[in-house]
Amino acid sequence: MNEIKCPHCGKVFQVDEAGYAAILAQVRTEQFDKEMRERESVLHRELEARARAALTEAKSGHERELAKKDMEILRLQEQVRAAATEKQLAVSAAVQAKETEILELRGRIIQEQQAAEIREQSMREAHKTEVVRLEAEVEQYKDFKLRQSTKMIGESLEQHCLTAFNQVRMMAFPHAYFEKDNEVIGGTKGDFIYREATEDGIPLLSIMFEMKNEADNTEKKHKNEDFLDKLDKDRRKKECEYAVLVTMLEPDSEYYNAGIVTAYRYEKMFIIRPQFFIPLISLLRNAALSNVETRRDLAVARQQNLDVRQFEQAMLDFKDKFGRNYQLASQHFSKAIDEIDETIKHLERVKESLTKSENQLRLANDKAQDLTIKKLTKGNPTMREKFEEAGVELD
Repeated sequence: MNEIKCPHCGKVFQVDEAGYAAILAQVRTEQFDKEMRERESVLHRELEARARAALTEAKSGHERELAKKDMEILRLQEQVRAAATEKQLAVSAAVQAKETEILELRGRIIQEQQAAEIREQSMREAHKTEVVRLEAEVEQYKDFKLRQSTKMIGESLEQHCLTAFNQVRMMAFPHAYFEKDNEVIGGTKGDFIYREATEDGIPLLSIMFEMKNEADNTEKKHKNEDFLDKLDKDRRKKECEYAVLVTMLEPDSEYYNAGIVTAYRYEKMFIIRPQFFIPLISLLRNAALSNVETRRDLAVARQQNLDVRQFEQAMLDFKDKFGRNYQLASQHFSKAIDEIDETIKHLERVKESLTKSENQLRLANDKAQDLTIKKLTKGNPTMREKFEEAGVELD
């Protein structure tokens, strides 16, 4: 028998083995259930605590993420504001630049108009001077031919050229040397030599002149070609840059009467009538003056023993520039002289041509005066839009 004491009243009971086992099983089951319920309660509380902690953590992380998003939004908003400010500054700078460009363009237009007026006035004065000079050349040539035909004493082709040169020496060639060639080299000499140098001693221009004339009743008529070879040799002997044959031979030749003729078989040689004597010197001198810096550089190159090829190239450049200058000047001379050598009536035609040229200058000036921003921007929508943005009225 087994005894069991009641935990409430303290009474002792005796039970057999079977009863004791049944009571023990019942007690164990209740104890187990109690422990399970307690464990379940603890586990439930732990799960709730973990769930609340996880929720709190998730909420905190969400809040942090929201804070990051807010910061990113603020940063992007700041970038947008900065970009807007930069764009506004760029637009302001562009507008200011365009306004400056417009002002500069207007200034250039005004300067061009003023320059056109100055050029027009200068060309008018030059035309008037040219007309006066050509009229004087015609009268001088007519007088010379008259005296040649009547064989007046004291007049010859050489004397004519010397007199013509001395008349303009002080005004046109104050530092030039023009004298008879009296030095015989190799059994020959020329008629006259022209030499001129710059103030610092740089050789500017040198010309060997040969004058040829003959009476109308001379039986054996000479040709200009008969004297070119000797003239070329005389030029080289006296180290002159150019050679010029002033001739009255072959008076009926349209080729020689047309103007300044280049003797292509000989280097730097020209054949002219007496009326072109002073104009040719002026033409060659102006060409030399336009290249005086080149000549000065060549003189320095000689002193410093620079490479010969550089020297030759500079000379070729000079020859090329002179050739262009000569061609342009020769064209103008030919147009005017074609009329001069016949009659005064032809000279009037030259005046008419010059008057037409003046009209063309006037028309060109009118076009310059009529120039507007609207016309400048025609066909250029980009520039037109920029002017409109700048507030410039185009119509």
